[in-house]
Amino acid sequence: MVGGMLFGIFALLLILGVPIAICVGLSAIITLAVSGDVSLAVIAQRMYSATDSFPMMAIPFFIVAGSIMEHGGLSKRLINFASSFVGQMTGGLGLVTVVTSMFFAAISGSGPATTAAVGGIMIPAMEANNYDKKFATSLTATAGALGPLIPPSVLFVTFGVATGVSIGALFMSGVIPGIMIALVLCIMVYFISKKRGFVGTDVKFSAKNVLVATKEAIWVIFMPLIVLGGIYGGVFTPTEAAIVAAVYGLFLGFVVYKELKIKDLPKIFVDSALTSAMVMFVIACAQSFSWVMSSFRVTNAIAAGVLAITSNKVLLLLLLNGMLLISGCFIELNASIVIFAPMLLPIMESIGVNPIHFGCFMVANLCLGLVTPPLGVNLYVACGLMKLKIEDTVRWLIPLLGACVAVVLLVTFCEPLALFLPRLLNLV
Repeated sequence: MVGGMLFGIFALLLILGVPIAICVGLSAIITLAVSGDVSLAVIAQRMYSATDSFPMMAIPFFIVAGSIMEHGGLSKRLINFASSFVGQMTGGLGLVTVVTSMFFAAISGSGPATTAAVGGIMIPAMEANNYDKKFATSLTATAGALGPLIPPSVLFVTFGVATGVSIGALFMSGVIPGIMIALVLCIMVYFISKKRGFVGTDVKFSAKNVLVATKEAIWVIFMPLIVLGGIYGGVFTPTEAAIVAAVYGLFLGFVVYKELKIKDLPKIFVDSALTSAMVMFVIACAQSFSWVMSSFRVTNAIAAGVLAITSNKVLLLLLLNGMLLISGCFIELNASIVIFAPMLLPIMESIGVNPIHFGCFMVANLCLGLVTPPLGVNLYVACGLMKLKIEDTVRWLIPLLGACVAVVLLVTFCEPLALFLPRLLNLV
């Protein structure tokens, strides 16, 4: 009864076009008001407690770090670094876009930030070299989805807070899947470029070019090493690592590359504050929704209902992947995690799925929602850069997303791909 009311109100508000955070929070409030068993003050308490957490502080600092990277000239140096290795190959500009996105993802942890920083340079460059503009836009949006998968990742922080799973172990679980998706995208780019005649850059592969590009980018390359090395070396927590990332970004922008100006800081901080506020508000509302589900034992009923249909592990994992892919199209990714992770985790544990493995393929599935309308934030950013309509990109998105889905399914059914590094570092 309560579960049907909760999801019914949520679906109705979603259909009416109400913003997702309001949909989630209002459905919880109305359900509690109708049930009459619990004071509505609980909602305010749950929303406050959702964000009153030390690990949750990592989110705004990682967002600030990503914004500093975007404005401090770091993307340009990463592009030159990637170009020195793969730029001369067939489809070299497309390959540079994927490789640079992978590196930038390891710095910003944000899909839209990766898409904006890399796309602002690479899409015009590809268009100038006779690449199909729609292909360039689709590729940049898809490669930007690596942002929340390769650590550090805001989504992994949210999953860890929502479920109590180690954030450090979750970070490591995303490394191999992120690299695999990047490799598959590179393969797709190569064959598409060979067929369509898309060329590489004029930069030839040589020890001299690699050394020059590496010297320019070495400070940027050190950033993920410092952040992740500090976490796994026990020097600082993931939250403290986010602060280190932001401070290090300021150091690079002001002292090393000198492309960041004092006048840039207000925009960086205001934009980061707005993004952080949006994410935290979504999480707070989603936590109240999740609390209603757990308090009225809706999660238990759903788990029992799913297991009553089938207890076949393969079928359950396929159903879960399909549900997460669809959810990513409609529901903000952090909200999806806070709502569904506590509900689905008991089901996964009952069929023998490791919580860290579950977190990895859940985030991998949801990341694709950054490229799939109507949510599709990356797609809106990339299309906005080139003044394209969303429907113009469909032709190229289908094969690129299809390749990414294949990798996500492989990660889902091959546990060591997610757990090899966490086990190697004794995090599991």
